Amino acid sequence: MSARINIPPSLRDRTNDLTTVFVEGNTIGECLNDFVKQYPHTDDLLFDKYGKLYEYIQIFLNKMSIHPEGLSKPVKKKNDEIDILYIIMGG
Repeated sequence: MSARINIPPSLRDRTNDLTTVFVEGNTIGECLNDFVKQYPHTDDLLFDKYGKLYEYIQIFLNKMSIHPEGLSKPVKKKNDEIDILYIIMGG
């Protein structure tokens, strides 16, 4: 399957200012891995040193949260949209 990732402004400097990128994969995790293969300098902004998605990042598939399935959530349609959202944290 293929899907489209809508690139948040915080990642655009690492994707040549693209706002969308097409990726391949059967799950959200596979799609994100394909995205990182295409744009290797995005890896450290998405995943920690153990390969786990940072807690302050929320992923949406077709405007719906991927929880509770997480990165194993299937991507089913060619026109599926993945959104990456950075949660603002502070204290």
